[in-house]
Formats: sequence, C-alpha cells, structure tokens
Amino acid sequence: MQLDCATLLRVKRTQQGEDRLSEDEIAAWKGMLRAHRDLVVSLDTQLEREHSLPLSSYEVLMVLADSPGGRARMGELADQLLLSRSGLTRLVDRLVRQGWVERKPCEDDARGLYAAITRSGRTKLKKARPAHLDGVREGFLSKLSDSDLEALSSTWKRLNRAGT
Repeated sequence: MQLDCATLLRVKRTQQGEDRLSEDEIAAWKGMLRAHRDLVVSLDTQLEREHSLPLSSYEVLMVLADSPGGRARMGELADQLLLSRSGLTRLVDRLVRQGWVERKPCEDDARGLYAAITRSGRTKLKKARPAHLDGVREGFLSKLSDSDLEALSSTWKRLNRAGT
C-alpha cells in the first residue's frame, strides 16, 4: 500500500499530537510570516522613498480605484484591508487631507459614509503602481518557479474558501 504526501503528513501530525507543530509545519508557518513581513517592509520603504506614499495608503487607493464608482463604505473598506475601523478612519483622514480621498454620504443610510478616490488620488495611484508591481515581482514572484506559483495560488484559494 502506497501513501500519498497528504496522508503521510496527516499521520505525522496525528502521531505528534496537537500540542506541537512538526519542523516542516513550523518552517512553513514562520516562513510565511517572515516572507510577508519582509515584503511589506520592502514595498513600504520603496513606495515611501519614490512616491511619499505608505503601502497602507497605496492599498486604500488601489481598493477604492477597483471598487464600483471608485468608492466603498468605510466598514467594507476596513474589512478588505484587514484594518480596524478606527485605524482605517485615521488613515482615511490623512488621505482626505492630502486630497486623494473624499468622504461622501450614503444615499440609503444617513449615518453611513463612503470613502471615494479623487482624481488626484487616481493620479497618485497611477504614478505609484509601477513601483508597487516591480516590488512585488522582484521581492516575491521572481523567487517562485511556475510550479511554485501554481501551488501557492491554489493553496491561498483553498485557505480563503475555508475562511482562514
């Protein structure tokens, strides 16, 4: 009887118990955390240096530009960016002061607000996008083979469907 890799990994996990991770599991987990941290720091540094635009601000502009009508409700934006509502409010306040975002009232909810990208925000995003794409390609994608990319893409899709 031949066992596939997934079955062997499940057996290995079961044998070790639930109170610790295997060396491979630790390497996978810590590797993902380190790769994310290093890439975020690198992208943030590059965008700040070349465009005076923090990565978090770039991400807000990118999400808004890709949203219908160039706008999103504040709560939805916070969820998409994995930010607290208060953290997003402070970030949007800065972007409003810079003229890249504006707040607009929700027609169907008097208490609700949209964050909307302005023409100036679209211009800023358009200028910064090549640096961001270059940074992602150089700092991450160039280190992956085609099969690595396919495997990671499949893994992230599966994890996201599972709600993790």
